This record gives sequence, C-alpha cells and structure tokens, in this order.
Amino acid sequence: GERVTRRRPYLLKTTDYTVLEEESGAVFAIATDQKTFTLPPTKKGLVYTFLNTGGAGAVLLTISPDAADKIQGNVSSSEGDNADATTADGLVDQCSGSDDGDLTNTKATANPGDRVTLIGDGSAGWWIIEGVGLWVGA
Repeated sequence: GERVTRRRPYLLKTTDYTVLEEESGAVFAIATDQKTFTLPPTKKGLVYTFLNTGGAGAVLLTISPDAADKIQGNVSSSEGDNADATTADGLVDQCSGSDDGDLTNTKATANPGDRVTLIGDGSAGWWIIEGVGLWVGA
C-alpha cells in the first residue's frame, strides 16, 4: 500500500506567543531571549513540543500554563542537577508543578536543542512526556 507521511508543523517564534488548541502536535522553536509560550487550558491529548534553538547560555525559554493548570513530570538534564549521577534520580530535573506555575529552560545552562514535550491530561494540567535540558518548574 501507499505510505502517507504526516509532517509535524515547525513554528519558529521570535515574540511571546499564546499556543492555540488547533496547533496540537506542533514544534515551537525559539532563539530569542526571555520569551514566553502561554498554553491553552488543558484538554486530554493536546501535545506540544518547545525547542530552544538559541546559542549556549543565551536564551531563557518560559512555558506558562493556564491559571488552573500545572506542569508536572521530569526531564533528563543535559547538565546541572545530580550531574555526578550518584543519586537515585541521576540526571533528572523533577517538576511536581503547581497551578499557574511556569516551566523554564534556564538561560545560564541552556543549550541548543534543549526541549520539552507536554501532553494535556484534561484535568490537572500538563505532563512532561519527553525532554532534554535543565528545566525548572514552579
């Protein structure tokens, strides 16, 4: 049979941006410092990826959930937390999340290619399902 390849939208942004529900599945790239992506209210199955394409130590990327939503889960850290890997968590940033708490890719430790993918649970907020880099949740 014929194979159909579905491409994921790649959206390069340079300013603060409010993510739309219909953009589920997209990869949002940013190389501009101190910009924020604002998430829509959680809905089960919405998925977004955020990619830092700026230079090392050059771009602070912030993801802000709706006031009633939180971001939770963990990310494999490219540097930083538990860098000696002697703890049970290894190279992991854990994010327990709180309602209206932002998730940030810290500027000083940011690397090109740092990324995080979030999925909406339709209830409490967003879960991290994949990620690389030093991310801090509030």
